Amino acid sequence: MTSKPMNRRPTANNHRNRSPETAKKLGRLHPRNPHQGRYDFAVLTRALPELAKHTITNPNGEPTINFSDHQAVRVLNQALLAHYYGVKFWDIPEGYLCPPIPGRADYIHYVADLLAQTSHTNDDNLPPTGKEIHALDIGTGASAIYPIIGSQSYGWRFTASDIDPISVNTAALICDANPKLKGAVKVKLQPNSKKFFAGIIGRQDYFDVVVCNPPFHASLEEAMESNTRKQHNLQRHRGKNESEQVSRSSTKSGNAAQNLNFGGQHKELWSEGGEITFLTKMIKESQDFAEHVGWFTSLVSKSENVKPLQLLLKQLDVTQMRIIEMSQGQKNTRILAWRFNTDEE
Repeated sequence: MTSKPMNRRPTANNHRNRSPETAKKLGRLHPRNPHQGRYDFAVLTRALPELAKHTITNPNGEPTINFSDHQAVRVLNQALLAHYYGVKFWDIPEGYLCPPIPGRADYIHYVADLLAQTSHTNDDNLPPTGKEIHALDIGTGASAIYPIIGSQSYGWRFTASDIDPISVNTAALICDANPKLKGAVKVKLQPNSKKFFAGIIGRQDYFDVVVCNPPFHASLEEAMESNTRKQHNLQRHRGKNESEQVSRSSTKSGNAAQNLNFGGQHKELWSEGGEITFLTKMIKESQDFAEHVGWFTSLVSKSENVKPLQLLLKQLDVTQMRIIEMSQGQKNTRILAWRFNTDEE
């Protein structure tokens, strides 16, 4: 197994990882996130001329798109990926999750900070870069958005897994079609829908970090109720920062199950027991792979799930856990991160 980096442990096992700069800028994206403020439609349209067909003018006379139009949001994502990450060929099947890129980028940048502060410290306090960093994306979806952002922002190498064959095939096609992704991302099908790491992590594998965006609804009904709230918020905040609006965008029209303003297939949006059950199972299985992973992390969408997950981690005697808070416009979320003692440490 690949040897692990030396770790410089913080004095406390559990603490909130909110820098003074972050505390002063609640509601703002991570300082290294390139998607700050309003989108520059002139620049994005040069990267993808098709965006001009979907560009409209808001009441202030500024260029924007209709964030309730799933085609417009998809093309905007294509333009963002082309301009900021050099990914020229990107598309997803109808009805699959069209991710809000600014928020997804925030996750990667905060994870980079986590590595820089702990397992990969250096004199310059800079995040680690290069293919020596191996990340695992659990549930990558058809978009492969985390491997794209992580590999192009920091040069990391990714393994991306999913239980859905269509997602796996689409993500693999995206990586094969883009020279910048080829060789940087390996996409694998998880053959057992009840497992997270078994069947994906081999005996000789070592991952510096795991990232995951779990399905956060427990049922279709819960997802639809959330959609109604988001549509209301979209109307209230229309005309504000587009980076915020894209996270509420519509990516599929059609029947009720697909007409969610965040799009997505069943496996992407809801699972039995919802987010808390999903992450409870993931945490329990992570014990078996403690020697293969530096940091396990996952988004936690619902704040009420944080405390029970922290209690579970304490029961499992983790070495460290962190809650990394993020705020993107009107949306607040957080990353849960944990690691275990191992013999090598």
